[in-house]
Amino acid sequence: MARLLVISLLAGAIPAAAQAQTEQGISLSLNGGPVRFSVEPQLVNSTLMVPLRDVSTALGVTVEWEQAAKTATAVKGERSIQLTVGSTTAYRGDTAVTLAEAPVTVQDKLLVPLRFFSESFDFNVYWDGANRAVSIVDADKSLPTVGSVARLQELLKESGFGTDSGSGFAATGAVAEKAMSSAAAAAPAAAAQAKSADAAGGAGYSGTNVQVEGVDEADIIKTDGQYIYQVNRDRVIVTSAVPADNMSVVGTVYVDDRNFYPRELYVDDRHLVVIGTTFHPQSGEPVQPEPMPLLGDKPAVSANPSAAVDSGSSASVERMPVVAPAGGELKKIAVRPNPGRSTTKTIVYVLADRSSLRPVRETELEGNYISSRKIGDALYVITNKYMNSFQLMRPNGAEAGAGTDASLPAYRDSNAGTNFQTIGLEDVRYFPKAVKPNYLLIGGLNLGEPGKNMQVTSYLGSGQHVYASASNLYIGVNEYEAAPEGPVALAAPAAEQADRSMPPSWTPPETQTVIYKFGLNQGTVHYEGRGKVPGHPLNQFSMDEHNGFFRIATTSGAMWRNDEFTSKNNVYVLDASMQTVGKLEDLAPGERIYSVRYAGDRAYMVTFRNVDPLFVIDLKEPAAPAVLGKLKIPGYSEYLHPYDENHLIGFGKETVEVANKGAGGPGEETMAYYQGMKIAMFDVSDVNNPKELFKETIGDRGTHSDLLHNHKALLFSREKQLMAFPVTVMEVPNNKAADPTAYGEFAFQGAYVYGIDLQQGFQLRGKITHLTDDDLKKSGSGWYDGSRNVERLLYIGDILYSASPDAVKANRLSDLQEVGSVTLPPWTPKQP
Repeated sequence: MARLLVISLLAGAIPAAAQAQTEQGISLSLNGGPVRFSVEPQLVNSTLMVPLRDVSTALGVTVEWEQAAKTATAVKGERSIQLTVGSTTAYRGDTAVTLAEAPVTVQDKLLVPLRFFSESFDFNVYWDGANRAVSIVDADKSLPTVGSVARLQELLKESGFGTDSGSGFAATGAVAEKAMSSAAAAAPAAAAQAKSADAAGGAGYSGTNVQVEGVDEADIIKTDGQYIYQVNRDRVIVTSAVPADNMSVVGTVYVDDRNFYPRELYVDDRHLVVIGTTFHPQSGEPVQPEPMPLLGDKPAVSANPSAAVDSGSSASVERMPVVAPAGGELKKIAVRPNPGRSTTKTIVYVLADRSSLRPVRETELEGNYISSRKIGDALYVITNKYMNSFQLMRPNGAEAGAGTDASLPAYRDSNAGTNFQTIGLEDVRYFPKAVKPNYLLIGGLNLGEPGKNMQVTSYLGSGQHVYASASNLYIGVNEYEAAPEGPVALAAPAAEQADRSMPPSWTPPETQTVIYKFGLNQGTVHYEGRGKVPGHPLNQFSMDEHNGFFRIATTSGAMWRNDEFTSKNNVYVLDASMQTVGKLEDLAPGERIYSVRYAGDRAYMVTFRNVDPLFVIDLKEPAAPAVLGKLKIPGYSEYLHPYDENHLIGFGKETVEVANKGAGGPGEETMAYYQGMKIAMFDVSDVNNPKELFKETIGDRGTHSDLLHNHKALLFSREKQLMAFPVTVMEVPNNKAADPTAYGEFAFQGAYVYGIDLQQGFQLRGKITHLTDDDLKKSGSGWYDGSRNVERLLYIGDILYSASPDAVKANRLSDLQEVGSVTLPPWTPKQP
């Protein structure tokens, strides 16, 4: 290394002062650790230049210097590059590459383009525009970036998205999901299930029923023990709840943005955080075409000229060079007016004067809201942004629509300014073999550090299932692979329910689930690895993390088949590096998962077709998961909730089996019809022989509760022996009582409040409704999602509160006598 970078400023060198600007505000890290430079990085136009000696040492690259030619040769393993001072022509091996900016010398140091140098040696470079931070990460510890519109098109084509934007496994997968949902109709349709721990707050008030202790989830209502904060149509209402006999509305929060609609919120001892959706219409004025820089057949990436975006510091660390194609002329973009920008907006309020809350910060991520989590002061928001793949994949799409049709994702943080910052394709990462025409955005911010900007990362693809522990975020993405062709043999009664548009020889694609793991740290997110398992999960509650291992339950195959492609259910265990170390496969053929509950070294799984098998699964040895026992009973559970370490509560539907003639031939099959809502207490203390201790049925066919598809609707406290949830009750008239297919007529909407213990099981303490006598008299055989429907319940001390869009009521827990109520301010729809 004696010859390493023994450089002097020569007459032919580019004057650094004329070309570069010192960038002291940019921070750099390598695999999470800070990188120090002997000379400050320089920003030459949009290319970040760093000292060659420092970056080569950090990346483990050997460099030799030829003084006469002013050329540096960098080598690592079988990779090599050559760079020459003042020349934009560099070499990767024997291949010439044109650089956006030539290497320069500053203070006897050779500065080279950071992105080009790092990516040449299998490191990925990411730019965080809002925080002016660059991350260099080993390729095997990170995800590759898209880089260009041409590469984006290649990735979409490889994943089956052709010029018709409906080819390949994208369309096939949609058909498969449709077929599976149609087959599920042979049994009662099920929505999402959930699991959680007792959510009682330490200050004597309830919290949201969450999946993981210490990982908060947003909901439509929260309390801090004194006030109730409620998402109410297009506003947030703050109610003083204590004392209960003197409740009053103290504040109504409207957002100046008329297109904003709140969805959920968080509350802690300092902040109210409201998450919602909004829309930014764009000007309909046409945009003048601008040159589209091209490098061979790979267009460079530029900010969308049709969007009102201040790229500012969000420009890429290193732009692709502006080089004319072989014809000599730069091609132009034919840009159409952008129809607008849909975003997920987060608004932070400081809890001071609750009668006049004012926002102190806003952030926005483009796309539809998927989910969020709050861990202490750290908030993480996840969105999916649609891409106009049809326009992008049409002939000449790369040159005619690179700016608009690539639909580059953008974000905004009021800390960093009022304008949106665009994430260029050179900073959009992708999941190999799981590419979809969407962008997944993850935004992280630390509410305890208000001066720190939101960190945003973007990925080509879409998140479908989100699970978070206290330290990791897992996002599941479905993949589809073509299955071997074979005849479709339908089992009765599934044959009657299957999609009759299916061709007789159609075979569904095999579903795989790829799970991406991200580390969480005080509002920052970093990619840690990926795993892959057969089948697809039901939802976030199919996933779990315990003692460094990740567990996931999936269903593969199709319920409507009776051959080797019939549905089967599985549990997989992955280690910290996301490698599968254990598996339990082929449970309950012909059924699918309806709910899963993890509890330490055990898992409880409910599958269903005609009866409900509850499986008790041993996960103590990650490499050898095994079934300990199972219980088959009528009905099914869509949500499992822990009572204690040996008892489990299941919420679902009761069912009745009836004989059914097979559609395809002789013989009889049974078919299950769901009835009323079922609550069951399971004793799993003898894991080999689980038992149903108690059972309660509410109403008849048609009875429904939000709890069956949203775990946040449950209020539970073992200490208070309390269980409550909203429910709409339907009852079958006596003359139809013997008909299992008969739907009930409307009888009640409100909350069912139970006492619960292991001696007496479920004891109905009473019912709470917000409906008036007039509402009940006017009701017909059905009911609707009205403004006086009870949506949530919570407690503060010994008072139970029920909330509907129109009112909040307070009842004593001891006897359920009403002690107070407040009518919420009348609502007027927004005017266009």
